Amino acid sequence: MYALVDCNNFFVSCERVFRPDLEGKAVVVLSNNDGCIVSRSNESKAMGIKMGTPFFKVKHLADAGHLHAFSSNYALYGDLSDRVMSILADAVPRIEIYSIDEAYLHLEGIDPGKVPQLCRELVDKVRKWVGVPVSIGVAPTKTLAKIASHFAKKYKGYKGVCMIDTEAKRLKALELTPIGDVWGVGRRLAPKMQQMAVMTALDFVNRPKDWVERTFSLPVVRTWEELQGHACVEEDRDERRKSICTSRSFADMIEDENELMLRVSDFAALCAKKLREEGSAACDVTTFMYTNRFREDLQQYFPSATIRLDVAANSAQEIVGAALRAFRTIYRPGFRYKKAGVIVSNIVPSGAVQGAIFGFDEELRSRQDRLSEVMDKVNRAAAGGTDSSGKSLIRLAAQRPGHFADGIRRDFCSRLYTTSLDDIIEVR
Repeated sequence: MYALVDCNNFFVSCERVFRPDLEGKAVVVLSNNDGCIVSRSNESKAMGIKMGTPFFKVKHLADAGHLHAFSSNYALYGDLSDRVMSILADAVPRIEIYSIDEAYLHLEGIDPGKVPQLCRELVDKVRKWVGVPVSIGVAPTKTLAKIASHFAKKYKGYKGVCMIDTEAKRLKALELTPIGDVWGVGRRLAPKMQQMAVMTALDFVNRPKDWVERTFSLPVVRTWEELQGHACVEEDRDERRKSICTSRSFADMIEDENELMLRVSDFAALCAKKLREEGSAACDVTTFMYTNRFREDLQQYFPSATIRLDVAANSAQEIVGAALRAFRTIYRPGFRYKKAGVIVSNIVPSGAVQGAIFGFDEELRSRQDRLSEVMDKVNRAAAGGTDSSGKSLIRLAAQRPGHFADGIRRDFCSRLYTTSLDDIIEVR
């Protein structure tokens, strides 16, 4: 059995932890540069506000006091997520963190009769200890657990825990689930299925397996198996991301070459840090830049360039250096750039990196690796043992002073309640 724990309206819930006065009120959290809505309270959903709505379209509601808007505070969200996951990890034999607000609990070895009580205790404990409401779906497969968690969140009668543990419950849940809401189907594939009279998850599982195999790819076949109650989506512990991208839209368009280089250096350094955290290295480094496609009165330019490293790397020096080499090949003066980013790809385990036959300086690589290790340790210590604040005491000379988030519009950002001593709430 699997239990999917899903934090309800997570970003909004994080903001409410330190603002209990917002309970029962319409709240939204905005994307980078305060662009679009990425998290909504139930109250804002009831107002008809859709996910991805540009903030300017609803700003009048905020100005009138009917809507509370917050800029994304990822340092806060990341820290609270870590606290939630720690509680969950202590309760079960194995946890599989799926995203910042979701985790699968593997329930093998736990008495099935005790699972409902365990889940109810976790709902209460996370709410009491962290302040974040969660919903839990329990089922024999991950896909069914995902459906169960949706019901646990949607219907108050479940009190946060929904179990699909009988055949009758499975069939009823599938009947009530639109095909587009099934994990592994989604919005792109749903219209195709609907044209084939597959409107619900039950319609899908009632189709013969050979028809599913003829019509769809292997992942969809596995989804069909999962909906039948046969677990086949297992955790691949050796699976690595094929690529890592760090990019941002700028608060204001940038023309200055040096300023753009500093931004690209920041993006590349963060990609390198993510590689080291995952024990990976990358062979390819891509830099891209976009002008503002919505400004038809301005010249448009959307270049990108890729540098292939002779030897896969994860040090900030090498990744930043490659990103800047790519930048210099595509930068053109006279354009106003709205977005830039860096992608590292062709990722391999760092332990499997082999040197090139010619021109590879093993001693230089060793010094760079040691330097990166020291920088990571110092920066973690400066951030109180976590990198979630985005603070870097030590950085490359090619990077901008300050924080990674500097230069991003965050007019409605809350305090760093849990990661900054200056922002800790004082009780008087």
